[in-house]
Amino acid sequence: MSKPAQAASQANQLAPESDSTERQGIQVIARAAAMLRALAHHPEGLSLGELAREVTLPRSTVQRIVDALDKEGLVLAASSVSGVRLGPALLSLAAATRFHMAELARETLENLSKATRETVDLSVLDQDKVVFIDQVAGSQRLSAVSAVGVSFPLHCSANGKALLAAMSDDELRKVRKRLVLARQTDQTITDWARLEEEIQAVRRDGFACDREENSEGICAVSTLIRSATAELAAISIPVPAQRFRHAEAELIAMLLQHARALQQKLGR
Repeated sequence: MSKPAQAASQANQLAPESDSTERQGIQVIARAAAMLRALAHHPEGLSLGELAREVTLPRSTVQRIVDALDKEGLVLAASSVSGVRLGPALLSLAAATRFHMAELARETLENLSKATRETVDLSVLDQDKVVFIDQVAGSQRLSAVSAVGVSFPLHCSANGKALLAAMSDDELRKVRKRLVLARQTDQTITDWARLEEEIQAVRRDGFACDREENSEGICAVSTLIRSATAELAAISIPVPAQRFRHAEAELIAMLLQHARALQQKLGR
């Protein structure tokens, strides 16, 4: 066998092993992330067995990942007096995770939530999804509340459609090639022609709506804000559907009023 052919044969033999190693590495990261999220809901700590049940993994697997996270300070391992808990290294990571737009918009979110008594969210674009970076919970007994860090699809959420409307036509064409219009509810738009009509309406009217398109029983309105450096974010008000039907016009008016006031402060 010639040297080039021999090298190619060796490369082919190594490739599957390399791909397998990469997949295993990604799987470990996903499992570690799931464990950290589970521990976030149990600040008092969980035993290894409880944590294994939370993430539906074998106890031995959980033990290995906990040991690795413990060495990095990301968790505190179980002891005789407490279970596995989030570790001190996360504090410095959290302190470094700052969103400039969230700081600029915080007062507006609070004022808008107070005026509407509804939950108000702030979100940004993250590739093909929208991610919540701040939230002020509403004071209504029945409120629509997600969580900071949660992501929604672009095509069936009010904030996602607002961010789509801010894209240029060239950017939209690129997104169209990779974005799957997956059905979330019976109201989800799964046809690009209809979605593009909605995007044009958002550009014309300055706000986007989600009418039970992402979650049954939840509607929302959203609009965009831009910083002086062109940083984009969407302010949205999610509302239980039965209340939204009677308050939609008022919510849109208040959303746009507060967003315009903030935009003036931001200088664009």
